[in-house]
Amino acid sequence: DWLFTTPLLLLDIGLLAGASQRDIGALVGIDAFMIVTGLVATLTKVVVARYAFWTISTISMVFLLYYLVAVFGEAVSDADEDTRSTFNALRNIILVTWAIYPVAWLVGTEGLALTGLYGETLLFMVLDLVAKVGFG
Repeated sequence: DWLFTTPLLLLDIGLLAGASQRDIGALVGIDAFMIVTGLVATLTKVVVARYAFWTISTISMVFLLYYLVAVFGEAVSDADEDTRSTFNALRNIILVTWAIYPVAWLVGTEGLALTGLYGETLLFMVLDLVAKVGFG
């Protein structure tokens, strides 16, 4: 579902910021790349490849978050105070929650297995609720 829901979140915040279609498209493209490489990391059985794809996905996420702050932040700078305030709140929800996802993967069953399947599932469920419902 992340390949469907996260682009919608980014589209929503991009439109709120007044970002260009090109910038929104670029961010959605980075997002799709991040999700697909994360999926490959989860499905790959070779441990070295698993962590390589996790690293690629995480680096993509760092670029995505930077782009969200820098490019969309610049786009919203001319907006009224209410719009900037809403944008900042939504951006911060994305920044904080999305930064936890790769850590959750790493400590979960696909990564270092520091938590069991139930703990991992609970963590992702809470993250999804905060990231998506909280955003909404």
